[in-house]
Amino acid sequence: MASTAVLWQPQRRSRLGSCWYLPLSSHECPSPCPFFPVTFGMVSTDMYHLNQVMSRLFVKPSSSSEDNRSGFRSIESRADFWRFAEGPLLDGLYWDKWYNNMALTFKNNNSRIYYENLLLGVAQIRQLKVRTGTCSIYPYFRTLLEDCYSEYHYLAEDRSDFGLRSGSEWKYTSASSLSPWYWGSMGLYSSGGYLFTLPKSKQESVQKLVFLRQNSWLTRATRVVFIDFSTYNANINLFCVIRLVVEFPATGGAFTSSHIYSVKLLRYVTYYDYFLASCEITFCLFIITFVIQKVIQIVKLRKKYFRSAWNWLDLLLLVVSILAIAFNIYRTAKVSLLMEELLADAHAYPDFYFLAFWQVLYNNMIAVNIFFAWIKIFKYISINKTMTQLSCTLSRCAKDIVGFAIMFFIVFFAYAQLGYLVFGSQVEDFSTFQNCIFTQFRIILGDFDFEAIEEANRILGPIYFITFVFFVFFILLNMFLAILNDSYSAVKAEFEATPSQELKIRDLIRKSCNEALVKLKLKKPEMDPTPAGESLASREFPSTKRKDISKLSSGDNASEKSHLNLSKRQEEEEEHHQKYPSTEDMDASTAQSYVSHAEFQQLLRYTAELVVEFNKSNAKLKRVMRSVQRLNDASQHDSTV
Repeated sequence: MASTAVLWQPQRRSRLGSCWYLPLSSHECPSPCPFFPVTFGMVSTDMYHLNQVMSRLFVKPSSSSEDNRSGFRSIESRADFWRFAEGPLLDGLYWDKWYNNMALTFKNNNSRIYYENLLLGVAQIRQLKVRTGTCSIYPYFRTLLEDCYSEYHYLAEDRSDFGLRSGSEWKYTSASSLSPWYWGSMGLYSSGGYLFTLPKSKQESVQKLVFLRQNSWLTRATRVVFIDFSTYNANINLFCVIRLVVEFPATGGAFTSSHIYSVKLLRYVTYYDYFLASCEITFCLFIITFVIQKVIQIVKLRKKYFRSAWNWLDLLLLVVSILAIAFNIYRTAKVSLLMEELLADAHAYPDFYFLAFWQVLYNNMIAVNIFFAWIKIFKYISINKTMTQLSCTLSRCAKDIVGFAIMFFIVFFAYAQLGYLVFGSQVEDFSTFQNCIFTQFRIILGDFDFEAIEEANRILGPIYFITFVFFVFFILLNMFLAILNDSYSAVKAEFEATPSQELKIRDLIRKSCNEALVKLKLKKPEMDPTPAGESLASREFPSTKRKDISKLSSGDNASEKSHLNLSKRQEEEEEHHQKYPSTEDMDASTAQSYVSHAEFQQLLRYTAELVVEFNKSNAKLKRVMRSVQRLNDASQHDSTV
């Protein structure tokens, strides 16, 4: 399961300068750490090592010159394909001897690659073709060319029988509607085609390939060939699904690519796997709880809920989490249903590529989910002064950056179009418009091949490079840094003007813990020592004596003397308490001078607004003074003249 525990919505916000910080409450958790085992349980270092082992065997050529000429990477024509298929491919698939050339015998005549990876079933080879006449021939060349074959696309795909017409390799086979299409370098290829499987024995496989080569199984209409097989390593409980792809474009020649996926399809085997299962169940319960919470908040707040960017991030995390749960359930069910069926016939090809595709897609979804969960941590550390300055800087310069981005990408795409048109036919880095964009970003970072540009065009090449570096690197990027620097200086000045506005994170955590303990009835609530009916003046000045300023009766001298004596004694006691305060007096004074959180936030907002207004008034006053000075200078000049 994906790890997205950071899905809480704060109930209040407080303004700090020109931006907002978010105090934590007792029901919020700022970390996705409890679900890290679920996320990292999907991958392991064994996957990388297994991929490298299979890549060195089937894809990367060895050090010997003979293997270099017949390796997968060296395929440049149809003849090279047959040389690879009859040589290195079969040598890698069929391991029937030990390293000392002693014969190996395994159960059901199976092959074990590197003696540890069981070859599941047999390998499958599939090709896709296009129909003849799918391209137009110029009239002058129709007498020289009889037919032509266009680039591959689904509408031009050939599905008719050809060749000997006596087997699956000569007849088109439709694929399942759920089988994923393959996105190659030259096109998007469907899941059907003309296919055949290799026999269990190496000798029979050699005879099969030689027979197909002699009968021209690959033709001018062939546009792509897929080699698929799967292995299972019981030592680490990993499936390795391998697909080798050779594309034959309409230009002639061949281009190779490979995809090796190491996936864990059997999820629950060890005790650690069952621990992950419990974490997944817990995660599902959390997601259900958060969905209910978000629905309640949306119903209460309605349109106001969607005004916060953090709320949109919450919704995004929930959607991705729900999709991840659905993918996980679907994949687990598919594995349980198809595993026995795929392995029932040892002489058939088990299509684990379908399961590996969904597993990789699921892992990608987890990666996106945990990325956004980490991003949401900024929501909780923004109460720190440094992080608040960063967020305020970005929010302040957001509009300026948007305007700058429009100007930047106009210039950037103009140079990309120029590079594609000038160097696209000769330099690989500029062969497509997408490659031009990535190449220019690399030039900004200092990674470029100037010699290739200069060789492609000795006049426009240096002009393109020098002007691009000058305008984009020296001017536009420095403008971007100037925007950030100006915004940061303004934000820093505001923070220096109001240094007391920083909120202590430990006070928030202590308050949140106290609230949680009170709710759990593990601690008594703190009582306000000030009576409910007492006024603010009496709370601020508890020890101040309130004198009756009404005139005393003239006939009541004895009462007046006693009152004066009592007042004198009270004044002496107050002076003594001020010089030597007791612990009870100090506690009472501290309690009576307590300011609530709501009052503090209100005063904080008023202070920030006063600072802003003061700065504006100060700026206006300076402008007025400058105007008065100019008028005085002008009047003195006129009087002198």
